[in-house]
Amino acid sequence: MGSSSEVPFKQERSFGRAAVLGLGTANPPSSIEQSTFPDFYFNVTNSEHKIDLKKKFTRICNSSFIKKRYSYLTPEVIRETPSWLAYDNKSLDVRQELMDAQMPELGAEAALEAIKDWGRPLSDITHLIFCNSGGASMPGADYDVVRILGLPLSTKRFMLHQQGCFGGGSVLRLAKDLAENNRGSRVLVICCELVAIAFRGPSEDHVENLVVQALFGDGASAVVVGADAQLDVEREIFEIVWASQNILPGSDGSIVGKLRESGLMVTLQPQVPFYITENVDKLVLEALLPLGITDWNEVFWVVHPGGRAILDAVQKRLKLRDEKFAATREVLREYGNMSSASVMFVMDVMRKRSKEKGLSNAGEGLEWGLLLGFGPGITVETVLLRCP
Repeated sequence: MGSSSEVPFKQERSFGRAAVLGLGTANPPSSIEQSTFPDFYFNVTNSEHKIDLKKKFTRICNSSFIKKRYSYLTPEVIRETPSWLAYDNKSLDVRQELMDAQMPELGAEAALEAIKDWGRPLSDITHLIFCNSGGASMPGADYDVVRILGLPLSTKRFMLHQQGCFGGGSVLRLAKDLAENNRGSRVLVICCELVAIAFRGPSEDHVENLVVQALFGDGASAVVVGADAQLDVEREIFEIVWASQNILPGSDGSIVGKLRESGLMVTLQPQVPFYITENVDKLVLEALLPLGITDWNEVFWVVHPGGRAILDAVQKRLKLRDEKFAATREVLREYGNMSSASVMFVMDVMRKRSKEKGLSNAGEGLEWGLLLGFGPGITVETVLLRCP
């Protein structure tokens, strides 16, 4: 029997680091202005008689820093499903049917944009990661995307359910491991989120639900990740240098999502910004101190647009200039919080802004950057990025 060095397998590990090689986003065709959403929401849920709740909801919407959001939930769709109108009616079946139909399609739309941006054929995709916070079917949306796009049937799939807002960082961490440990691989990553799983009418007993209804929107984002880029046909947009995940101490119960007969029941406690800001310094130090960077304004920032209060608190805590959060705040303003899909929207906006300004790379002309994703747990994903 020959030595192990004679086994005729290809070298398994890549030579270099993984990088984002293509990027795309997609949204439903319908949108609603945040300024008119209180009227829409209380009218379509037959809740106009709840005058005090509507006043509170209007204040939440007006202070959200959101201009508009996209959603498949038109008045016609909502009225066809009266079980959604009350806060806790049994409605999971109809929600899941909508998710099963629309999530793969929207995810595939974003994927096609990312693959076009990447520049190589579909047949070169070797792995697929699909992430969402609501659906729970088997086979999942990852299986449907293979069919919709016509990907090779040998594509190695990973379906991540119930991730929440930190999922956009999780998928990059997983894609990095796959790309660097499977030489020649090209990983298609899709995050797709639909508010249908959590939409419900207002309740006097669950006022915190109003924040959920005012904050989230529908969207899908996708990236192609690979190592050892073929520079004649590929370009590295964001190199994924290092990634970590941390649960913030003492934050149990601050962000919770439970899938129940009435859909995804989300709880957001007002202490969320406090827990994040109390811990964010340590996470940033862990990522940037080894590079000798002590002024956080020397790097670019891809931060999950979790909400205005979180962004204001984190920016103040890290002493960051306004322009450092400009891309994140633009995504919040134009799309709302799209959960796991959001950080890739921020990447895309940052890249476009950098190009418009004539800067040398997608990271506002800077070499180093940091991605932060916050979600249930409270869990924080920290990803160190580098722009070639």
